[in-house]
This record gives sequence, C-alpha cells and structure tokens, in this order.
Amino acid sequence: MISLLGCIAFEHNPWLVALAVLICVAGSWITIRLYLRAASEAMPLQRVGWQFLTAVCASAAIWCTHFVAMLGFRPHVPVDFDPVKTIASLLIALIGSLAAFHLAGYRRLWKAPLWGGALLGMTITAMHYTGMAAYEVRGIAFWNMSYVIVSAICAVALSVATLHVSNLASPRAKLGGSALLVLAIASLHFIGMTAFRVEPLQSPVGTVDAAHLNALALAVSCMAFVIVGTGVVSYMIEDRTRNDSVERLRQMALSDVLTGLPNRARLIDFLQIEVTQLQADKERLALVAIDLNRFKEINDSKGHQAGDEVLRIIAARMTKSLRAGEFVARVGGDEFVAVRRYTEAAQLTDFLTRMENATSRAVQYDDWEVTPGASIGVAMYPDDAQNLDTLQNNADLAMYRSKADPHHAICFYEPAMDETVRARRALVAALREAVTNRQLQIYYQVQTSLLSGEIVGYEALLRWQHPERGFIPPSEFIPLAEEHGLINTIGEWVLFEACKHAATWDPPYRIAVNLSAAQLSSGDLPRIVASALQESGLTADRLELELTESIIFADRERALETLGEIKALGVSIALDDFGTGYSSLGTLQSFAFDRIKLDRSFVCELARSNQAKAIIRAVLALGKSLSVPVLAEGIETHDQLLPLIEERCDEVQGFLFGRPVPLDQIVASGQIRIADPAESAQPADKQTDEGLLSPS
Repeated sequence: MISLLGCIAFEHNPWLVALAVLICVAGSWITIRLYLRAASEAMPLQRVGWQFLTAVCASAAIWCTHFVAMLGFRPHVPVDFDPVKTIASLLIALIGSLAAFHLAGYRRLWKAPLWGGALLGMTITAMHYTGMAAYEVRGIAFWNMSYVIVSAICAVALSVATLHVSNLASPRAKLGGSALLVLAIASLHFIGMTAFRVEPLQSPVGTVDAAHLNALALAVSCMAFVIVGTGVVSYMIEDRTRNDSVERLRQMALSDVLTGLPNRARLIDFLQIEVTQLQADKERLALVAIDLNRFKEINDSKGHQAGDEVLRIIAARMTKSLRAGEFVARVGGDEFVAVRRYTEAAQLTDFLTRMENATSRAVQYDDWEVTPGASIGVAMYPDDAQNLDTLQNNADLAMYRSKADPHHAICFYEPAMDETVRARRALVAALREAVTNRQLQIYYQVQTSLLSGEIVGYEALLRWQHPERGFIPPSEFIPLAEEHGLINTIGEWVLFEACKHAATWDPPYRIAVNLSAAQLSSGDLPRIVASALQESGLTADRLELELTESIIFADRERALETLGEIKALGVSIALDDFGTGYSSLGTLQSFAFDRIKLDRSFVCELARSNQAKAIIRAVLALGKSLSVPVLAEGIETHDQLLPLIEERCDEVQGFLFGRPVPLDQIVASGQIRIADPAESAQPADKQTDEGLLSPS
C-alpha cells in the first residue's frame, strides 16, 4: 500500500493524475447509465445499438484514463510510444468492452451480468498491459509480478461487482456501479504502475520533453470528453424523448380520444384530490352526472359520424364554460361528469346553468340542426355520500330520475331514490325468476279486416302477472329485460310458444309476433325463426314478424339483410309504428314489407285533428300505391273507426274489437277451435318435405 501511494504521489504529475481521474469518473458515470438503458431495451436491434454506444464510452474512459495517467508518469528517462501497440490497446478496449456489455445483456445466459463483468475486467487488464508494452523507455524495465497479479484480480473482481450492483433494484445502484467501475479502472492502472520500475542506462540519450507530453495528454483528454459528452447527450436526448413519450401515453390513458376531455380514470384521481382539499364545514363537492337525451336518435338517423361530431361540439362547449377549479370528463358514450367545489348555493346554481346551456343549445352539423338536451343529476359530498363510489352512484340515480321526468332537466339526489333502485333490482330478480320458471304469459289481440269484417289474425303480446305486485305492464318490464340481457331469451320463447299455439288453430289465422332490436342484431334470427316453424308445424305464410323503424336504423344494412333471409322463408314482415320515425319513406323503399301498421298516436287524434286525418289518408294512399295493406292500431271508439272506414283502411286492431286476452278465453268465445294433435301434425310433415330451412 505504501508503494502504491508513493507511486501515485511521487512518480506522477498530480495535475495529469487529477485529469485522468476526472475522465474516469465522467466516463464511468455515463457508461453505467448507457449500460442500464441498453439492458432495458426490448427491441434486439436497438439494444445492440445502445450496447455499442456503451462500449464506445467505456473504452474511451478506460483507454484515455490509462493514456493520460501514463503521460503523467515520471520514469526519469526519455520515453516514446510504439504507435502500433498504442492503437492495438485502443482496439482491445473498444472490442473487449463491446463483447463484455453484449455478454452482460445476453438474456438466455445464467448470471449474464457477472460473466460480462469478468470479461470487462479482463479487457481493462489486457488494454493496460498492451499499452504498457507500447511505452518505450531508455532504460531497463522491471516488473513486480505480485502487483501485476493483484491488479488483474482487482480489475476483474471490481468489474463483476460493477455490473452486479448496477442491476440491483435500488435508487443508489447507478451511483454504486459508477463508483465501482472507477475503482476497477483506477486500481488496475495505479497498481500496475506500482509494479513497473525503470533502471536508467549509464549514458541516456535525449531528455524527457514534459511540455510535449502534457500537450499530448491534454489532446487525449479533450477527445475523451468529446466521446463521453456524446454519450451523455445521446442518453439525455433519449431519456427526454422517452419521458415525453411516457407523458404522452399518460395523457392518452387519462383522456378521451374523441373529445379530448379527461376520462373516468382522470376523474377518479381528480375527485380524490378534491375531497382531501375540502375545508371542513365550509365547502361541499358537487358531482354532476350528465347524459344526452337524443344521442341515440342522432346516431340512428344521421349515423355515428354525426353523433361523434355532436359529442365533440358539446365537449368543447363544456370546456369553454369551465372556470378555475371546475372539471368535466367524458365517462361513457354520451355520458359526462362535471365537478365543482362550492361554499354558496349560488355558485352551484351558476355552474349547473352553464352545463345545461352547453347541452341545450342547438348543434349545427352540415345541413341539419339538432338540440340534444340532457338529463342532469346532482349529488353532494359529504351530504349525500361518505365515499366517492356512493357519490357517483347517487349522482347517477338523480340523473336517471331526471331522464324519467321530462319536466325536470336537473334533479338533485334524494334518499328516496335508493328505495326506487332497490325496488327496481328486486323487480329484475323477479323477472329473471319468471323467465326461468316460465311464469310469463302470452295474450292475443284480434286483428280484423274492415272490408269483410272477418278476423284475419292475432297479435301475440307478452304479459306478466307478478305473484305479489299483480299485473306489471310491458312498458315497465320490457325495458328491464332489454337492459339486463333477458330480451333475447324472452323473445325466442314468445316466438316458439306463439307458433306452437297458432299451429293448432282452426281457422288457421295469421299470428303476429314482435321483434326486439337485440333479436334482430343477434345474427341468428333466421335460424331461430325456421326452427320455431319446423318444431311447431306452423306454415311460414301464417307467421308475421313486426318491427319498428328505430330497430332497423340501429344497423340498417345488417337489419335489412337479416329481414331478407327471413322473408325468403315465406314469413311476412310488418313495419310497426309507421309514421313515428325519421325516414319512413326511405325504409319502405329499401325493403318490400308485407304490411304497414299505422301508429296509434295518429288514430287517437282522428276525432279532433284534421291534420291526423290528412296523414292517415296519405299513408293509406301510399299503401295502395305500393300494394301493401295498412293496419291501424289503437281503435277504441266508433269516432276513430268511421274515418278509417271512409278512407278504406284495410285492417284494424284495438280495444273496440277486442282486448288482449289469454288463448283459452278466445277459445271459449268460439273465435278459435283447437284442432286435434293428429290434425295439426300434417302441416309439419308437409313443411319438412318442402324444405322449410332452405330459402324458397
């Protein structure tokens, strides 16, 4: 140790030693960072590129540290350098470092960083002693082999430790790895130089040109710093680029792509921060749930592109109306959430007014204008909820109440709403049980020809008699079935049951069954219809499927294709609620319907509205021109019937002719006789022979 310290203190130029150490520290610092960057790269080609840059910086640190320190050594005899061996030492440093870092990054090798570290230590050793071989002195050189062996052991051991520590999951791993690499390079050089001794010749030729050596050391140092600086800049650029990319990805993860508003994840973060900043007993946090009222209609009538544009415009209006501390996010298709802290009711009122204005103003798109409107629900923290999940749920409850009450665009949460939700959930559970246990019933309503006065068919209508609540109207449980995924099961059961019943009727009247949007979009409807006909034995010409225009618009092209497949079976297709949609004439033009059912809203106005009479007259004329019979629904009085008779309407349906009743009551009235099973079996055989499952 005394010899080592003496070598450093008395046999080296202290300024050049300090410069060599500075090169070593800077080079080691950036080498470790580049090494870790290469290790984190997933793409093989990019990883090799980073390994090469690491090797360049490492070799610059190793070789330049050695060379500058060598130039600072004082052998007290003239010196010179062999250019071939000097260049060879540089190549050893570069090639050996590249091999070492590539080996350390080889992920299939067990303990690869340790093997790479060992190779790096041997590279430092080989470079140093090759460089010493290029160091020519005018004297006799002696080597202390003990110091040579110790220097090699230190270089290898410290290099292994360098890469091992650098890969540790610790905040100080980079600093520790850099320090160990400095020790590996410095210990090898100075212990190796301690092993070197020169005996001057008796008659030395020439003298040592110190100024020349110092200038050379400075030039090498400058080149070293240029190389290391290149590595630093590359690392910083990449690190900044990666940080920018991470920030962009974070923003994308927290933002809605369509509108640019924050999304649900960002909303939750914001709410958590806002709750912690509430001043006790002074501030309240208002959570406002906003749902557009006519968004589905816009999508159905104008397409999804128009719907997206409406969302962007509404979002831009909301953003523009925000003030300091206010927040709005898009959390679903047409659902938004706005947040504000407030101390006075007037502040909340102003906030809600601005949100309502953003949704209630008309939106202009291309050549049409629409006013979406919105249902708004408000819940306050901590008055209405003690946690954020409950707060959001209560705001949604208030919003649903607003949607159900068209006279109140803004509703505030009330505890009674929880009772409504519990009752709704109980009703859903009961509906599931009714579906599972076949507790639903099919009622039939008669359809009559106005021209002959005879019965032409019956419409199958679903009814539910709850064991405790009694009769529950379809307008209440059908939306629940659609919302909770029960409508397909129910619709299929109604179809099979109605076909089975109708197959036994005498006379063989037509049976009409309603379709839901979910059934039409399932893609399996033609097969289900064919199966119902085959199992029941009902002839295809006696089955009529009814659907509304809004169902078709949900996916027009696919819907018309499915209807075409069903019509090919011989089944009739009726357009229900005609006149209430947006493109009735276009719908009639795109598909050959077998019947038009005039919506009851026009019939109800017949007795007191000349406009309703004019519309019905136009629809009947349209039906005759297309050779499509028209059936008027909802006939309840003779005053409604007489204009239809005058205008020569084809068919009618309503309470005036018969209410929906169970099949056994119709049989008891004598309108239908149930045929014997042997009689009803024959049509099924005939259908099978005709190939019902194949389009005809």
